Order: sequence, then C-alpha cells, then structure tokens
Amino acid sequence: MRHFFWNGPALIVLTLIALLGAAAAHSDNSEKSPARKDNRIPLRDFFKNPQEGRFQVSPDGMHLSLMKPWKERMNVFVQELSAARLPVGAPKKITSVSDRDVAGYFWKGNDTILYSRDFNGDENFHIFAVDIKTGAEKDLTPFEKVRTEIIDDLEDVSDTDVLIQMNKRNAELFDAYRLNVKTGELKLAAENPGKYESWGTDHNGEIRVAVESDGLLTRIYTRKSEKDPFKKILEFDYKSSFDPLFFTFDNKYLYASSNLGRDKSAIVEVNPETGKEIQVLFSRPDVDVDNLSYSKKRKVITAAAYTTWKTEYKFFDKVSKDRFETLKTYLPDYEIGYTGYNKNEDLFTVIATSDKTRGLYYLYDATKNRLTFLTDVSPWLDPKKLSPMKPVEYKSRDGLTIHGYLTLPVGAEEKNLSVVVNPHGGPWARDEWGFNPEVQFLANRGYAVLQMNYRGSTGYGRKFFVKSFKQWGRKMQDDITDGVQWLISKGIADPKRVCIYGGSYGGYATLAGITFTPDLYACAVDYVGVSNLLTFMKTIPPYWKTELTKMYAMVGDPAKDTDAMKAESPVFHVDQIKTPLFVAQGAHDPRVNINESNQIVDSLKKRGIAVEYMVKENEGHGFHNEENRFDFYSAMEKFLGKYLQ
Repeated sequence: MRHFFWNGPALIVLTLIALLGAAAAHSDNSEKSPARKDNRIPLRDFFKNPQEGRFQVSPDGMHLSLMKPWKERMNVFVQELSAARLPVGAPKKITSVSDRDVAGYFWKGNDTILYSRDFNGDENFHIFAVDIKTGAEKDLTPFEKVRTEIIDDLEDVSDTDVLIQMNKRNAELFDAYRLNVKTGELKLAAENPGKYESWGTDHNGEIRVAVESDGLLTRIYTRKSEKDPFKKILEFDYKSSFDPLFFTFDNKYLYASSNLGRDKSAIVEVNPETGKEIQVLFSRPDVDVDNLSYSKKRKVITAAAYTTWKTEYKFFDKVSKDRFETLKTYLPDYEIGYTGYNKNEDLFTVIATSDKTRGLYYLYDATKNRLTFLTDVSPWLDPKKLSPMKPVEYKSRDGLTIHGYLTLPVGAEEKNLSVVVNPHGGPWARDEWGFNPEVQFLANRGYAVLQMNYRGSTGYGRKFFVKSFKQWGRKMQDDITDGVQWLISKGIADPKRVCIYGGSYGGYATLAGITFTPDLYACAVDYVGVSNLLTFMKTIPPYWKTELTKMYAMVGDPAKDTDAMKAESPVFHVDQIKTPLFVAQGAHDPRVNINESNQIVDSLKKRGIAVEYMVKENEGHGFHNEENRFDFYSAMEKFLGKYLQ
C-alpha cells in the first residue's frame, strides 16, 4: 500500500472525471452574456490543454518528466537535468498518443516510464511502458474490455516488476498480478476468491491486506506473509469506513483512516493480527482525516492532510515541516504540493495552486534551498482578471449546516445577480477550494456561481454521510434548493435568473431540480447525468456489481423500492418540466449510459419542451478531448446567454 498511482474505481461514486481545463483562439461568445465584452477572456483560454504540467523527477534525479500537448493531446516528455540539477535542452517527446490524452504516468527505474490510457472514454485502462532512451514502447496489458490499475510500483523492491490488478479472468473481479515491465510477463499474485475489492502491500512488496465487500458488509483480511492464508480481522457495515493506508516501517503494524467507533475519520495505528487500535495518531473534531504521508528514505511519518475549506496539514516530522514552511515563504499565497521527487528525497517538483491560478510548477533543490520556476500551466490566464472563491455556509430546512463556495464576477456587487448553481458529482465526493475552469469561465461571463457540499458530501463525518441515504431527489435536493433560496434571501440572486448546471450526479441533481422545483430555475444544463434510477442500476460497469447491494441500500433497490425510485427519477415526471434544458453526453460512458440522456431528451421532445442535445462519439464520462470541451462550453455559453437575461 505504498504507491497507488491510479486508484481503483470509487465503486458507488459517479464523480465526473476532472477536466483538464481551458484554448487559444477567440470563441463565438454570446452577445447576450451579461459580462462586459472588454472584460471577457476568450472561452478557449479556460478549457484548452495546459502549456505543460504533471512534472516529476526521475529516481536518480537526472531527468524531469512532464506532460504537454502534441497534436492536441497530452503526451509525456522527458528533459535532462544538468550536473547543477537544472533543466537543460528541450523536452523530448516519448509518447505519441494522438486520439486521446495520456491519463497518467510514473517512473519505473531511471530509464522507463509507465503510462495509462483508455480508448474513447471506456475507462478500460491499459498500461504501456516506454524506454526513454530508445523510445521503444509496449502495451503491457493488451486485453480488450479489461481495466488495469496499479497496486504498488515496487519502487524499493524490484527494478523490473510492478503489482497490478485486472478484471481479466472475470469482468466483475480484480485479481492481483506481478507484471515485468521489461518483458511483459504476467504472474498471478493473488486470485480474487469472489468479493475482494482491493489489495494492499507491505514495504517488502508482499500482498498482506485484502478488502472484501458484499455491499452491506466490508471485511478486512490480513496475513503475516504471502505464504500464509488471509484471516478476517475486521467487519463493519456500509455506514462505516476503514481505509488501510500503509504498514509501519518494520511491517508489524498498520496505519489506517478509520471512523470505527467515532463520527469523523481519524488516522490510527492498528494491530494487523487482531484489528485492534493501538493509538490514534491524529483526528479532528470537525472534518475527516484520511491522508497520511511518509518518507521512504528516512522511514518516518511526515504529515496528515485534511480539508476544512482549504487543505491543511498536521506535521509529525521536523524536516518535512521546515521544508514546507520554507516553500510557503517563497509562495505565501498558494496551496503547495509535491508532484514528484528523487530517491534521495532532496530534489522535488512542486506545484503551487490557488483559486485564481491553475498551477505554477517549480523545481526545488533542498540541498541548495533553491527554487527554480518551470512553467505556468496556463500563462494566458491573468489571475488579476479572475474571481476569488469564497467559503460560505447556510442552514438546510432541517437544520444541517451546508458548507460551500461562492464565486462572484470581478467587481460585481452581491446584489441581484444572474446565478449558476453547480452541484458536484459523486454524490459521495466534495467541492474544495482551488482553481476550477468552469467556475472561472462562468464568473468571467458575469454569473455568480454557487457550489455546495450537500448532505452525503465526503469529509464531514459519518452522520453527515448517512443522511444522504435514499435521499436522491429528496433531502439531498432540498439542500441544493435551500442554497438557492439562501442566495435569494440575501439579495445576491435575482430569483428570475438562476440556472442549474452539473455533471454526473450533478447532472441528476440538475434534472431533479427542474422536475421537482420547476419554477426555481430559468434554465438547466445536464452533463452526463442520470435520468432514470431503475435503468441506471442495470447499466453500471461489471466491476461495480459487487457493490450493487450497497447501492440498493444507499440509493434504492429496484425490486423493493420501485415506486420510490420512480418518484425520484426525472424521466417519469417530464410533465412537470418546463425549464429550457441543454444535455451533453459521451457515447461510450461506462458509468452513466447514454440511454440515461436519450430517455430524458426523447421524453421532453415528445412534449414539445425546448431541449438541446450534444453527443460526442469519442467520449465517455465527461469530455476529455480538447475540441469537444470547446464545443460543449461554447454551446453552454450561448444557452446561458439566451435564458439568463
């Protein structure tokens, strides 16, 4: 459990995959948009691919890797570092993917980079290996309709092997394999007995943890070594969580994020033979703590991360704390993160972000305390022309505190504004402070944007999470509606000029909003959203099927809750919809099948309701290809300009 580069699927989460953001030519802006024309930033500047980004350092500290566009697709490049550990020469392209962006990559040794990609948005990721010297490339998992995920990069264990999991044997289950990145040889490391969702390793790269779920109950299994059988140490229901993080450095005990016996998740140390807590390392009374970092070289715990309205840290290690505080003196107005570092842990790639900056990358040499600027991800965006993202909170009608963010157009008074309400996907996810190209684009066009972490949003504890169960279209939707009413009561929103827009679950919330509160919104934009809870349950990916019983408990059981699920499904109530609607969908979406969008569009057209429909044949759950993002946001801009006047 040391290097989860690509996390496994959030099995019950419909979070819209993050867009890469922002383009260089002027768009066809709507004449009716409320923003002043001289303040408008070209639409494509928000949504075109980064100039450069995702920097990492090779293990020996002799190369930088990065991603940048080639033929309008994000590919991996490598650049040499001098003896003084500064970039020299031009970056060399080592991948040549022209149909879809590379999804992610990392170093395996000093001469090989592994990267992942899917095809047309199907989320069946393959892993490729590229030799940075020769350019030789190999698809290591060339299997159709198979999804591959990294378990452990085995950085300190093997020069050639990584641990992966694939649903190759059974589309519904993930087995663990040892993969030789030089030869492509696969060896079964652990066969899934039926309901294991994930695997975890110790610092020797041995698989010693397995997490099993039948949906309603989760079980944690451990073993002393790979020669020993797994034994169950914990069992808990779907309302609770226990997330194994990594072993102590002697491989005797286990660190985890757990809310067992408490409301907020805390970082705990556990005996892996008994499941008993030894100690609580860190907890917060207000939010969950679910992230813990460590130094591979020095074998010490470094910091726990948690999110209030911003990301914050609890440091356990003076070296890490001093380094972070030094970087904060250089970059005081930014959130700071490490995107890579060498094996000696004295050369780091650093990203600095904020609500008005998509990202600034630096190379930090700790031996010289030298910070070298690498790139601005989007130099064409001037932070002075962008809007601050302010934390807000309001009360729901049943007394819950709902946290969120309000972004206003630059220079606008908090009075009588056109508003776009933007509920996040998930729904078991959350919005955080930081740069959001959609929000900044909308604010630049003169719209205030409200984002809210409605009940069920993660990070606020077990009770807040559980209050979302079987509340799609009900109390979860009330939390969104209450946010709109709060804006109206404060005089911020013009009640006649409010639009709702969301992706994935946010798309469902959009449809639910115009169905169950048809007089509240002047227009709506549904992006890959669910319209029919009954059909949605039948079209989920095969590797979600072990979680179906959990979805039945948290959303609804089609056999037992048919009437309730029909009542919560917008497609069955199109007679209530009168709000103009724009729908966007990827044809190959494995999470929200295109039939969800087809149903609502066809039903509304039969009733003569204005609905615009955009389908992209080479996309899945969200539009990743740059030209498709341009088309979508250009159409959205015209749509909002037409109805929010």
